[in-house]
Amino acid sequence: MRAAPEVVRRASADAGQPGLSSEVRFRIAPEEPVFAGHYPDFPIFPGVCVVECAHRAALATAPGPAAISLRALESARFIGPVFPGDVLTVRADWKAVDGGWTYTATAATERGTSAKVRLGFRTEVTP
Repeated sequence: MRAAPEVVRRASADAGQPGLSSEVRFRIAPEEPVFAGHYPDFPIFPGVCVVECAHRAALATAPGPAAISLRALESARFIGPVFPGDVLTVRADWKAVDGGWTYTATAATERGTSAKVRLGFRTEVTP
């Protein structure tokens, strides 16, 4: 996947909201190689690529100074399609858990929600 993350907001507290939230956009170019095989006559951005966008968004916006690494894909629910040329916006809430974070994201295009993804991250301890 070639789409680069455009960070709109790093993990930060929103006024009136408990916890931390972040936002990242991805411009899904019609030239993405995945469209050639998914599907040739009706291209749709694969769900695994939407999950990858959520993962990359998390890495780009993680709270705190410590590095994080993916521990688990806790859940993924695919709701609507992502087509060539769409802008995919990943908005997420971060919750601190023992030794890491839970990242609960909604990925959406201008047509509405495409997916809901929850990822678990561990905080990397540096010696």
